[in-house]
Amino acid sequence: MALETSPHTADLAPSSSFLQVRDLRVHFPTEDGIVKSVDGVSFTLERGKTLGIVGESGSGKSVTSLALLGLHKNSRAKVSGEVWLDGEELVALPESQMRALRGDKVSMIFQDPLSALHPFYTVGAQIAEAYRVHHRASRKEARERSVEMLKRVGIPQPERRAKDYPHQFSGGMRQRAMIAMSLVCDPALLIADEPTTALDVTVQAQILDLIRDLQQEFGSAVIIITHDLGVVAEIADDILVMYGGRRIEYGTVRDVLRQPEHPYTWGLLQSMPHLSGDVSDRLNPIPGAPPSLINLPGGCAFHPRCAFKDQVPGGRCTAERPELLPVPGTPKHIAACHFTAGSRTQSRGAGIAGAAK
Repeated sequence: MALETSPHTADLAPSSSFLQVRDLRVHFPTEDGIVKSVDGVSFTLERGKTLGIVGESGSGKSVTSLALLGLHKNSRAKVSGEVWLDGEELVALPESQMRALRGDKVSMIFQDPLSALHPFYTVGAQIAEAYRVHHRASRKEARERSVEMLKRVGIPQPERRAKDYPHQFSGGMRQRAMIAMSLVCDPALLIADEPTTALDVTVQAQILDLIRDLQQEFGSAVIIITHDLGVVAEIADDILVMYGGRRIEYGTVRDVLRQPEHPYTWGLLQSMPHLSGDVSDRLNPIPGAPPSLINLPGGCAFHPRCAFKDQVPGGRCTAERPELLPVPGTPKHIAACHFTAGSRTQSRGAGIAGAAK
């Protein structure tokens, strides 16, 4: 796991990783100041594995994904750091070369398929166009490929539905069509930005099963971006928790969900409904609101919302930014919190409930 610039250089990612993101920063200059949407994020991902990036709205999840696709190159954003994909660095890559990779080697399922799909062209035509951009194929071959992909993502009567327009598809069917378009060129890296938003629970489960099955078929590395820890628990291998544009916790799904080390992660878990819970229990939302990315609080960015900052001596939570440090006994689990490991263990059980009060 690659860490932010710190004394722990031994934890830097090996060069053999398929995807390496090192100290990625995406800053937007505005009249009010610099919006630090992504501020020093690092992670790695191997082929065939899934990384879940979670956090509230405004934590920097989607901006991170757009940076991996090079979609900030024509904006006012200032992008720095390194993104290595299969040995090729993408941040410094010219737009013409990035365009050749986008949709072919790396692809994305956007959050709102109705906005991402063009309303004036049939679904089949749009999938066929995505294929022809990266392959020397005739219109007939591309059309057959689009029908094949619609069939593979579970759309009934694919030959007929390929001639329909996006507005003629239901929400779940549009999401399946987006997945077909994203996978038509067999990408090595697939990024799914809130792929189950606005879908009912049954369709959500179908979409997640579909992504998992297609990942096994194509061997793709997958990044799932979501605010829903339930989705991550269902499909991901590792979890990256973001807050205020920064990483605050990372580890395997098992480690982070069973032994969360950051009070923010505790709050995310406590705010989730549980089928096995008491129906009279109230959900405990995290108090307050996410911080301004123009003027982040000093020290730990979460401290204005944290119920445990007074338990850390010396006012460190308000004055000193915590480093990402390994959690004892877990090889991949790291967290950025001034609590000692023993204090976190003692506070986790009662503290998850207390953090929401």
